[in-house]
Amino acid sequence: MPENPDDDPIHDCELGPDAVLGTHTFHDVLFTDDTETPVNVLTGETPAHSQATVEEAKEFAASIDTDTPQIALPASVESQVETQSKPYTAAAFFHFKATGSLERHRAYHAAYETDAFAVDFEADYASGDLTITVERADES
Repeated sequence: MPENPDDDPIHDCELGPDAVLGTHTFHDVLFTDDTETPVNVLTGETPAHSQATVEEAKEFAASIDTDTPQIALPASVESQVETQSKPYTAAAFFHFKATGSLERHRAYHAAYETDAFAVDFEADYASGDLTITVERADES
């Protein structure tokens, strides 16, 4: 932990380190083969732009040029229809759509950005579950 709490990015978060320390699993938050896609009511078929595999989604997320690891989240049916986009989108592994709140997103982001914590995650695209583990760096 930094000697001065003002040097610790998690110090400014609504949630303190205790809220993210340990292992937390967020269920059914990732893109899966069962992610809902739109269906054309006239033909009963899914439009070509909404057809995708988990492998494509994982490759897309991995291709994003950023220092923060990305995951594939499901896109809403509405956005798929309105923008004719794929049924997935990429986001940082601690994105609020995955972790459930902006406060948790900020706390995970701060923990990831500081050397005071070791942050790891596992994305299970078969189940749709995301598991994030945060430990104090001096304990890992």
